[in-house]
Amino acid sequence: MKKSLLILPVLLVWSCSSSQDKEVQPARRDITEYVFATGTLQPHQRYHLVAQTDGYLSKVNFNENDTVSTNQVLAVIDNQSNVINTESANEQLKIADYNLTSNAPSLKQLEANIDFAEKKHLQDRKQQERYKTLLESNSIARVEYESSELATQNSLSNLNALKEQYKNLKQQAQQQMLIQQNNYRLSKTNVSYNLIKALAGGTVLKRYKQLGDFVRKGDVIATIGDPASIIAQLNVDESNIAKIKFGQKVLIRLNTHPNAKYEALVKEILPTFDEATQSFIGRAVFVKPLDFSVSGTQLEANIEIAQRRNVLVIPREYMGFGYKVQLKGTKESKIIIPGIVSNEYVEVLSGLTEKDILVPLKP
Repeated sequence: MKKSLLILPVLLVWSCSSSQDKEVQPARRDITEYVFATGTLQPHQRYHLVAQTDGYLSKVNFNENDTVSTNQVLAVIDNQSNVINTESANEQLKIADYNLTSNAPSLKQLEANIDFAEKKHLQDRKQQERYKTLLESNSIARVEYESSELATQNSLSNLNALKEQYKNLKQQAQQQMLIQQNNYRLSKTNVSYNLIKALAGGTVLKRYKQLGDFVRKGDVIATIGDPASIIAQLNVDESNIAKIKFGQKVLIRLNTHPNAKYEALVKEILPTFDEATQSFIGRAVFVKPLDFSVSGTQLEANIEIAQRRNVLVIPREYMGFGYKVQLKGTKESKIIIPGIVSNEYVEVLSGLTEKDILVPLKP
C-alpha cells in the first residue's frame, strides 16, 4: 500500500508536465530560415602533388608543416627505365646528327658516285661531239653517232638519278634528326618526372607516402597549400543546393570549438555533384580571421537563406506531414500554407490567425 502511494504522485507530476497537452497560439515574431551543412576547414589555395611516373620513392625530403618553395625537389622516384631511355635517345640523336655531316658513309658514297657520274657524262658528251664532226665529214656511219648520243643521254639520266637519290637521302637524314630530337626531349621530360618538385610555394598540409613506398603515375604524394587562406568547405544536400546563393551569411561551429560561432559568407558553389561526399560543394570565406586554422577540422554550418520580420509563426513541432495542424476543440486537422521554416518555427502565410489555439497533433 505504501508502495502505491509513492508511485502515484510521480505519475501525476509527469502527466501534468507533458508537452502533449500544451496549447499554443500563433504569434508574430522575426524568423530566419537556415540550410544545415557539414564540412571542413580547407586552404582556399591548395593542390595535390602527384607522381608523374612509376617507381619506388628513393628519397623524401619533406614532412608535414614544412614550408616549401616553387620547384623545390621534395622526393625522388627510382625509375631506371626513364634514365636508360634518355641515354638511348641521346645516342640515337648523336647518330642522326652524324648522318647529316659530310662524313656520313651513305652520303659520302653517293657523293663519290655523283662525282664519277659527272665525269662519265662529260666524257660521253665529248665523245658525242667528236662523232658528230666525223658524221658531218661522212667518216662514220650514223648508227655510231646515235650510239654515242644514247650513251650521253644515259649518263645524264644516271647523274640526275644519283643527285635525286642524294637529295632524298639527306632529306631522310634531316627527318630522322627531327624525330630523334623529339624523342630525346620526350625522354628528358620523362626522366625529369623522377624528381617530384613543388609546383608552387606553400606549407605541406598532408603527406601520403613514405620512403620506400611504390607509387604509380597519378598517386598523390602530398597536399600543399597556404594555411593563411583557410575557408569553410561545405557539403550541401542536393535537395537544398538551389537555395544557396552567393553572399549568403553562414554561421559556423567548429568541432574543436563547440561553444564559439564564426561568421562567413558564401563565395563559391561548385557546379558538379561530388560523388565522394554525395553532395554539392560550397565554399564560404570567413568575415574575420580564425583563431584556429588547422586544415581538415570538421565543422557544422547554418546557411541563412531567408529572413522575415514580424510574421505570423507557430512552433515547428505543431505542423505535421502535409502541412497539417490541429486546432483545439476539433477532430479534423487543418492544412495551412507555410512560408519559410527555421529550426524552431514555421511561418504561416494563410490558414491561421493569432486567435486560433493549437494543440499537438495526435500520433
